[in-house]
Amino acid sequence: MDQEKRDIELIIGRILRIGVVISAIIITAGIIIYFISGSGYSGSGEFPRRFTEIFSGIASGKSYAVIMLGIFMLILTPVLRVVVSIYAFFKEGDKLYTIITTIVLIILIFAIFWGYRS
Repeated sequence: MDQEKRDIELIIGRILRIGVVISAIIITAGIIIYFISGSGYSGSGEFPRRFTEIFSGIASGKSYAVIMLGIFMLILTPVLRVVVSIYAFFKEGDKLYTIITTIVLIILIFAIFWGYRS
C-alpha cells in the first residue's frame, strides 16, 4: 500500500510539473508570436474569453489567443490534480477525504463555468 501511495504522489507531482511546463511553452509561443506579428488580437484589443474565440484566434495566428490557451492550461493543472487526489483517497479507502475532495472539485467546476458565463 505504501508503494501505491508513493506512486500516486509521484503521478500528482508529474502532472503538476508537466502542466506548468506545457503552459509555459504555450504562453512563450504566444509572446513570440506577439513580437513577430506586432499585434495581439482584434481591433478591440481584448483577450479572447470564450473557447470558440480562443480556438478561432489560434487558427488565425493571434498571439493573445495562444497566450489565453496557455493560461487556461495552467488553470486546468490543479483541477486535474484534484481529480487524481479523489482517485488516491478512494483507493486508500478514506471516505471523508474522498467526499471533501469531490466537493472541492464540484466547487472548482462551478467557479470555472460561472466565470465562463460572465
